[in-house]
Amino acid sequence: MAIGNMNQNSDDDDKIVAEINMTPLIDIMLVLLIIFMVTSTAALESGMDIELPKTQVTNEKKQDEILIITLDREGKVAIQGKTVLDAEVPARIAAALKELKTESVILEGDTKAFLGKAVELMDMAKTAGAKSFSIAADEDPNKKK
Repeated sequence: MAIGNMNQNSDDDDKIVAEINMTPLIDIMLVLLIIFMVTSTAALESGMDIELPKTQVTNEKKQDEILIITLDREGKVAIQGKTVLDAEVPARIAAALKELKTESVILEGDTKAFLGKAVELMDMAKTAGAKSFSIAADEDPNKKK
């Protein structure tokens, strides 16, 4: 009889448990989510790679209520980080000003950008209804105040 009980117990122990451990999978997904959140926030900062001019003092404003127009060194224009064809620029500026319900414009121009193109963009924004203009610059810690 003792032998029969051993066989019965060993049959119960031989059952395979086929469960997937979800904890490592969830950990990996959370890490990926954090990485995507950080990289997408950095990508929203500016749609173009530009080098802003340096200045001694900069003024920070809320960017939610300001239209940002970017001009790179080749003369390409981006509105709110999205590249726009030259023919569409005036209409897109007007639409963005209405959408944001603002009259403020910040012009981000590369240090090597053509000044004539920057003046044209400011004129287009003024025609579209912009009342205040700012030129974006980075604060230079090497310059003395």
